[in-house]
Amino acid sequence: MFTCLDWLVLALYVLFSVGVGLWASRGSNKGFSEYMRGGGAMPWFAVGISLIATSVSATTFLGNPAEAYAADMSYLMNNIGALIAIIVVGFVFIPRIRKSKISSAYELFEIRFSPAVRRLAAIFYSLHLLLRMGILLYAPSLVLAPILGIDIHWAILVTAVVATLYTWYGGFKAVIWTDVLQFLVLFGGGIVTLYILAKGIGGFQEMVDLASAAGKTKFFDASNWDPANARNLLSAGLAYGVIEISIRGCDQQFVQRYLSCKSVKSANASSVLSMILGVFISVVFFWVGAGLFVYYQTKGVAVLPEGMKLNEVFPHFIVNVLPPGATGLVIAAIYAAAMSSLSSAINSLGNTSVKDILLVRSENVDALSKAKKWTILWAILSTLCAFIAVDMQSSLLSNALFFTGLFTGPLLALFLLAFFTHKVSSKAVVLGVICGMASILLFNKVPVLPSYAPPFGGVFSFFWNPVISCASTLIMANLFRFVFPKRAEVSAEENP
Repeated sequence: MFTCLDWLVLALYVLFSVGVGLWASRGSNKGFSEYMRGGGAMPWFAVGISLIATSVSATTFLGNPAEAYAADMSYLMNNIGALIAIIVVGFVFIPRIRKSKISSAYELFEIRFSPAVRRLAAIFYSLHLLLRMGILLYAPSLVLAPILGIDIHWAILVTAVVATLYTWYGGFKAVIWTDVLQFLVLFGGGIVTLYILAKGIGGFQEMVDLASAAGKTKFFDASNWDPANARNLLSAGLAYGVIEISIRGCDQQFVQRYLSCKSVKSANASSVLSMILGVFISVVFFWVGAGLFVYYQTKGVAVLPEGMKLNEVFPHFIVNVLPPGATGLVIAAIYAAAMSSLSSAINSLGNTSVKDILLVRSENVDALSKAKKWTILWAILSTLCAFIAVDMQSSLLSNALFFTGLFTGPLLALFLLAFFTHKVSSKAVVLGVICGMASILLFNKVPVLPSYAPPFGGVFSFFWNPVISCASTLIMANLFRFVFPKRAEVSAEENP
């Protein structure tokens, strides 16, 4: 039951979030650099917390417990991939990004290739992030709406409006410092839930013993090397590393934060801190799932309603077991994760739209005005995407996963080509990207073509999609450079 005390806790949290955002935004309207990169002087610890707050969405809050409840903690091996990514990004990406003096992630592609490649990469990224935002608004609203007793469209709209308000007004500084608050609430909600779970079971040690006996604490598997299995070291550990590199090294949300730090050293410190905090948050919420299994299935402290779906177990516990006040805190944590993801996304998309799609060169008052308008536009589009998801239901999730694999691998390949070769022409790059995206079709079903049967479907788990598209892009771009050499392209430009 959601009590008056819970409503009070939730309302105070929302008001406090807006207040922190407005307070942090003092001076952010002075110029484009202040609004989009915090003037390049943000403290590394705040940036590090913001990095993980951006990564941890409300679907993580709800999905990790469901995963441990249904299976085990094997996806903790993802942190091995995260460690690999931290090392690669720290030594390869961050120094080059900072040295290049770019103001957006995809400006590098204009320097190395052409404005068309820069714009193409930005459009790919924007489409991918728009789909992701639709999911990250829709998924938690499925839980929040019935708990709060409101229509799902209102649950989506309230989250979007609050996050957009402080993001539009305060810009990057508001996003960073509200991320800090939201991470603390998210982590605190997980700890409170875990404590109440353990207390209901008979103590933390009892919960650990029973969860271990039920096989819920398995977190490492090096015995199975089948790439079709998503829960082994090869997929969840190593292939996931490529996903992490593509996110941490190529995503405008991350690059924007590296550029907001004072130096390469502080940018790397923020990156390492985000990984450490990511491990903690993963462990907490996987243990929530293991504890829920012990609570309901092993010890039978309470009985679940018949026919309850897997993703409904944690929300049922939140509403029916947590005491008044704690329920409001955990619901606030779900809102925190959703708002953090949305605010970061629309802020970075505002920057990408102005700098990389419109190719606005200056950072004057006019550019700032355009960035604010695009921030509002992307917030509206994200909300509409979430509304569409309400009607499409689970089909949008499969669409988003497909398009994520479609775009992230080629973007990573573009960065690697920009870093390590000067011999590939823009035509070769574009054709390589098209081939890289097409390679995904060999291994995956196409959401808009339900009758299509991929020739190699089931060979690889979904973790491998960015690996496949990235490798294909690199190979084909280097082959096409012999057909479209860069010298011919340059001479054509010089001699129109």
